[in-house]
Amino acid sequence: MRIDVVTLFPAMFEAVFGESIIKRAREKGLLDIRLTQLRDFAFDKHRQVDDSPFGGGSGMVLKPEPMFRAVRSILANSTAHRPRIVLLCPSGATFTQAKAKELAAEEQLIFLSGHYEGFDARIHAHLADETVSIGDFVLTGGELPAMVVIDAVARMIPGVLGSEESAPTDSFYDGLLEFPQYTRPRTFEGMAVPAVLLSGDHAKIRAWRRRESLRTTHERRPELLQGVRLTAEEERFLAELAAQDENYEKD
Repeated sequence: MRIDVVTLFPAMFEAVFGESIIKRAREKGLLDIRLTQLRDFAFDKHRQVDDSPFGGGSGMVLKPEPMFRAVRSILANSTAHRPRIVLLCPSGATFTQAKAKELAAEEQLIFLSGHYEGFDARIHAHLADETVSIGDFVLTGGELPAMVVIDAVARMIPGVLGSEESAPTDSFYDGLLEFPQYTRPRTFEGMAVPAVLLSGDHAKIRAWRRRESLRTTHERRPELLQGVRLTAEEERFLAELAAQDENYEKD
């Protein structure tokens, strides 16, 4: 996959994507991450990319001309049929694991990373295909959100993770939170690893992990269960957990 980022601070991305799993994916040729400096597409000698908002108000707004020119330059050198352009902004739709899987199926992604008071509205309306937010809070710029989204998307690309089984066991991949994980030692300060994980019975281990995923989701994010397809046995298990909760509250 090719990923382009239009940003005022490309060095921020190199610091993050030059390490760990993303670095190895780039070295293997699984990810082609290219950074475009927005100021390179400004018109004046001062490389100005922002201006004060019409109607008054504090702060500066990113101008449309440099952003359109930057994206058109990327598209002119693209081999993808139709790169998907994603704008990072607090007003966008909340990013989810489902969106990560969706974006991972694209041939090329272009991320527009804003700063200051945000983008001229014409960038939203006529350049970006969609606007994405990583949560209901405001950061100093779109660089960190872009990194978060790119990292989540990269994990979905075959070959990026060391094991092809890693991504499907992540929290949210199938709508549930991840099951508890354990490693050596078997016993630590009187706390033992569940016996089923030491049994070598893979069917029992899968069943245990599924039930623990259900239990964890029920305890921490019960609203997620509404979108999960459950068997009759799993529904009974969740009903038992709910009954235990009621009894605990009464006590």
